[in-house]
Amino acid sequence: MEHRSIISACGCCGNDQESSPKAKKLIVAITGATGSILGIRFLEALQELGIEAHVVLSNWGERTIKIETDYTINEVRSLGSTYYQCGNQAAPVSSGSFPADGMVIIPCSMNTLAGLAHGLADNLIVRSADVMLKEQRKLVVVPRETPLNTIHLRNMLTLSEMGVSIVPPMPAFYNHPESLDDFIRHIVARTLDQFGIENDLTVRWGATRRLHSNSTARRVTTGSSTADAKLAIRE
Repeated sequence: MEHRSIISACGCCGNDQESSPKAKKLIVAITGATGSILGIRFLEALQELGIEAHVVLSNWGERTIKIETDYTINEVRSLGSTYYQCGNQAAPVSSGSFPADGMVIIPCSMNTLAGLAHGLADNLIVRSADVMLKEQRKLVVVPRETPLNTIHLRNMLTLSEMGVSIVPPMPAFYNHPESLDDFIRHIVARTLDQFGIENDLTVRWGATRRLHSNSTARRVTTGSSTADAKLAIRE
Protein backbone atom coordinates (compact mmCIF):
# COMPACT_ATOMS: atom_id res chain seq x y z
CA MET A 1 0.00 0.00 0.00
CA GLU A 2 1.40 3.36 -0.99
CA HIS A 3 1.34 6.36 1.33
CA ARG A 4 1.98 10.00 0.54
CA SER A 5 5.27 10.22 2.35
CA ILE A 6 7.44 13.22 3.15
CA ILE A 7 10.56 11.12 3.47
CA SER A 8 12.09 12.32 0.19
CA ALA A 9 11.75 15.92 1.30
CA CYS A 10 14.52 15.56 3.86
CA GLY A 11 17.23 15.27 1.24
CA CYS A 12 19.07 18.36 2.46
CA CYS A 13 20.39 16.39 5.42
CA GLY A 14 20.57 13.01 3.72
CA ASN A 15 21.99 9.98 5.49
CA ASP A 16 25.59 11.15 5.63
CA GLN A 17 26.22 10.71 9.33
CA GLU A 18 29.89 11.64 8.94
CA SER A 19 29.05 15.22 7.99
CA SER A 20 26.20 15.53 10.51
CA PRO A 21 26.35 16.40 14.20
CA LYS A 22 25.99 13.66 16.80
CA ALA A 23 22.81 11.74 16.02
CA LYS A 24 19.94 12.53 18.37
CA LYS A 25 17.91 9.98 20.26
CA LEU A 26 14.29 11.05 20.61
CA ILE A 27 11.21 9.60 22.26
CA VAL A 28 8.13 10.06 20.05
CA ALA A 29 4.63 9.61 21.46
CA ILE A 30 1.36 9.65 19.53
CA THR A 31 -1.79 10.09 21.61
CA GLY A 32 -5.49 9.95 20.77
CA ALA A 33 -5.98 13.53 19.63
CA THR A 34 -6.98 14.02 16.02
CA GLY A 35 -4.01 14.62 13.72
CA SER A 36 -2.18 11.31 14.10
CA ILE A 37 -0.71 11.88 10.62
CA LEU A 38 1.48 14.57 12.17
CA GLY A 39 3.18 12.01 14.38
CA ILE A 40 3.49 9.54 11.54
CA ARG A 41 5.11 12.06 9.23
CA PHE A 42 7.42 13.18 12.03
CA LEU A 43 8.57 9.58 12.45
CA GLU A 44 9.10 9.25 8.70
CA ALA A 45 11.29 12.34 8.74
CA LEU A 46 13.37 11.04 11.65
CA GLN A 47 13.81 7.70 9.91
CA GLU A 48 15.11 9.37 6.75
CA LEU A 49 17.43 11.59 8.78
CA GLY A 50 18.90 8.61 10.59
CA ILE A 51 17.73 9.80 14.00
CA GLU A 52 16.97 7.14 16.58
CA ALA A 53 13.28 7.19 17.53
CA HIS A 54 11.74 5.38 20.49
CA VAL A 55 8.01 5.13 19.84
CA VAL A 56 5.09 4.95 22.25
CA LEU A 57 1.47 4.93 21.08
CA SER A 58 -1.42 5.38 23.49
CA ASN A 59 -4.42 3.07 23.17
CA TRP A 60 -6.49 5.86 21.66
CA GLY A 61 -3.51 6.92 19.59
CA GLU A 62 -3.65 3.54 17.88
CA ARG A 63 -7.41 3.79 17.40
CA THR A 64 -7.13 7.27 15.92
CA ILE A 65 -4.45 6.09 13.47
CA LYS A 66 -6.89 3.43 12.26
CA ILE A 67 -9.73 5.95 12.00
CA GLU A 68 -7.84 8.76 10.27
CA THR A 69 -5.21 7.07 8.09
CA ASP A 70 -4.58 4.00 5.96
CA TYR A 71 -1.43 3.11 7.92
CA THR A 72 -1.45 -0.06 9.96
CA ILE A 73 -0.28 0.04 13.57
CA ASN A 74 2.65 -2.21 12.72
CA GLU A 75 3.71 0.16 9.94
CA VAL A 76 3.75 3.08 12.36
CA ARG A 77 5.60 1.11 15.01
CA SER A 78 8.22 0.06 12.46
CA LEU A 79 9.05 3.69 11.69
CA GLY A 80 10.87 3.88 15.02
CA SER A 81 14.07 2.23 16.14
CA THR A 82 12.23 0.70 19.11
CA TYR A 83 8.60 0.45 20.13
CA TYR A 84 7.19 0.25 23.67
CA GLN A 85 3.71 -0.57 24.93
CA CYS A 86 2.07 2.43 26.59
CA GLY A 87 1.32 0.41 29.73
CA ASN A 88 4.90 -0.81 30.13
CA GLN A 89 6.22 1.35 32.94
CA ALA A 90 9.33 -0.84 33.07
CA ALA A 91 10.46 0.29 29.60
CA PRO A 92 13.92 1.93 29.43
CA VAL A 93 12.43 5.33 28.51
CA SER A 94 10.68 5.48 31.90
CA SER A 95 14.01 6.14 33.60
CA GLY A 96 16.19 9.22 33.70
CA SER A 97 19.17 6.91 33.17
CA PHE A 98 17.98 6.37 29.59
CA PRO A 99 20.09 8.84 27.54
CA ALA A 100 17.36 10.43 25.43
CA ASP A 101 18.07 13.85 23.94
CA GLY A 102 14.42 14.84 24.11
CA MET A 103 10.82 13.86 23.60
CA VAL A 104 7.87 15.00 21.52
CA ILE A 105 4.18 14.20 21.98
CA ILE A 106 2.63 14.67 18.55
CA PRO A 107 -0.27 15.07 18.58
CA CYS A 108 -0.91 15.63 22.28
CA SER A 109 -4.42 15.10 23.64
CA MET A 110 -5.81 17.32 26.37
CA ASN A 111 -5.96 14.27 28.64
CA THR A 112 -2.22 13.66 28.24
CA LEU A 113 -1.53 17.39 28.59
CA ALA A 114 -3.45 17.49 31.88
CA GLY A 115 -1.69 14.40 33.21
CA LEU A 116 1.70 15.89 32.41
CA ALA A 117 0.87 19.31 33.87
CA HIS A 118 -0.18 17.71 37.15
CA GLY A 119 2.37 14.91 37.43
CA LEU A 120 -0.07 12.03 36.91
CA ALA A 121 2.40 9.62 35.33
CA ASP A 122 -0.01 6.68 35.02
CA ASN A 123 1.25 5.48 31.62
CA LEU A 124 4.55 5.33 29.78
CA ILE A 125 3.92 8.46 27.72
CA VAL A 126 3.33 10.74 30.70
CA ARG A 127 6.05 9.03 32.71
CA SER A 128 8.61 9.49 29.93
CA ALA A 129 7.61 13.14 29.58
CA ASP A 130 7.85 13.57 33.34
CA VAL A 131 11.38 12.20 33.14
CA MET A 132 12.24 14.87 30.55
CA LEU A 133 11.08 17.51 33.02
CA LYS A 134 12.98 16.18 36.00
CA GLU A 135 16.14 15.66 33.94
CA GLN A 136 15.72 19.12 32.36
CA ARG A 137 15.78 17.75 28.83
CA LYS A 138 13.94 19.02 25.78
CA LEU A 139 10.21 18.30 25.78
CA VAL A 140 7.89 19.37 22.96
CA VAL A 141 4.12 18.95 22.94
CA VAL A 142 1.94 19.47 19.89
CA PRO A 143 -1.51 20.00 21.43
CA ARG A 144 -4.48 19.35 19.14
CA GLU A 145 -7.76 20.79 20.35
CA THR A 146 -10.06 23.66 19.42
CA PRO A 147 -11.48 25.75 20.88
CA LEU A 148 -9.38 25.77 24.03
CA ASN A 149 -11.00 26.18 27.41
CA THR A 150 -9.47 27.81 30.47
CA ILE A 151 -8.25 24.47 31.87
CA HIS A 152 -6.42 23.68 28.61
CA LEU A 153 -4.76 27.07 28.59
CA ARG A 154 -3.74 26.87 32.24
CA ASN A 155 -2.22 23.44 31.69
CA MET A 156 -0.23 24.77 28.73
CA LEU A 157 0.93 27.74 30.79
CA THR A 158 2.01 25.40 33.59
CA LEU A 159 4.10 23.36 31.17
CA SER A 160 5.49 26.43 29.42
CA GLU A 161 6.66 27.79 32.77
CA MET A 162 8.56 24.53 33.25
CA GLY A 163 10.35 24.98 29.93
CA VAL A 164 8.18 22.79 27.71
CA SER A 165 7.90 23.92 24.08
CA ILE A 166 4.24 24.24 23.13
CA VAL A 167 3.89 23.83 19.35
CA PRO A 168 0.20 23.87 18.37
CA PRO A 169 -0.28 22.66 14.78
CA MET A 170 -1.24 26.03 13.39
CA PRO A 171 -0.78 26.41 9.62
CA ALA A 172 1.24 29.21 8.07
CA PHE A 173 -0.03 31.04 5.01
CA TYR A 174 3.02 33.12 4.06
CA ASN A 175 4.38 30.09 2.19
CA HIS A 176 1.20 29.78 0.08
CA PRO A 177 0.25 26.16 0.86
CA GLU A 178 -1.54 24.33 -1.92
CA SER A 179 -2.43 21.04 -0.24
CA LEU A 180 -3.02 19.41 3.12
CA ASP A 181 0.44 17.89 2.79
CA ASP A 182 1.91 21.39 2.70
CA PHE A 183 0.32 22.11 6.06
CA ILE A 184 1.56 18.81 7.49
CA ARG A 185 5.08 19.42 6.19
CA HIS A 186 5.15 22.83 7.83
CA ILE A 187 4.13 21.53 11.25
CA VAL A 188 6.64 18.67 11.06
CA ALA A 189 9.37 21.07 9.99
CA ARG A 190 8.67 23.49 12.83
CA THR A 191 8.63 20.61 15.31
CA LEU A 192 11.99 19.36 14.04
CA ASP A 193 13.25 22.93 14.44
CA GLN A 194 12.60 22.73 18.17
CA PHE A 195 15.29 20.06 18.44
CA GLY A 196 17.74 21.90 16.18
CA ILE A 197 17.28 19.32 13.41
CA GLU A 198 17.94 20.84 10.00
CA ASN A 199 15.34 20.12 7.35
CA ASP A 200 13.81 21.58 4.19
CA LEU A 201 10.31 20.18 4.55
CA THR A 202 8.71 23.59 4.20
CA VAL A 203 9.33 26.91 2.51
CA ARG A 204 10.88 29.32 4.99
CA TRP A 205 10.02 32.97 5.40
CA GLY A 206 11.76 34.92 2.65
CA ALA A 207 10.92 32.54 -0.19
CA THR A 208 8.03 34.11 -2.07
CA ARG A 209 7.10 31.75 -4.90
CA ARG A 210 4.02 29.60 -4.38
CA LEU A 211 4.59 26.00 -3.35
CA HIS A 212 4.57 23.53 -6.21
CA SER A 213 1.76 21.00 -6.41
CA ASN A 214 3.97 17.89 -6.22
CA SER A 215 3.74 17.14 -2.50
CA THR A 216 6.49 14.52 -2.51
CA ALA A 217 9.18 16.52 -4.30
CA ARG A 218 11.97 18.11 -2.37
CA ARG A 219 11.80 21.86 -1.86
CA VAL A 220 15.07 23.76 -1.79
CA THR A 221 15.77 27.48 -1.65
CA THR A 222 18.59 28.44 -4.01
CA GLY A 223 20.63 31.56 -4.43
CA SER A 224 20.45 34.31 -1.82
CA SER A 225 18.25 34.19 1.25
CA THR A 226 16.55 37.44 0.36
CA ALA A 227 12.81 37.86 0.02
CA ASP A 228 12.90 37.22 -3.71
CA ALA A 229 14.79 33.95 -3.47
CA LYS A 230 13.64 31.42 -6.03
CA LEU A 231 12.69 27.84 -5.25
CA ALA A 232 14.32 24.94 -7.03
CA ILE A 233 12.45 21.66 -7.27
CA ARG A 234 14.38 18.42 -7.21
CA GLU A 235 12.54 15.23 -8.01
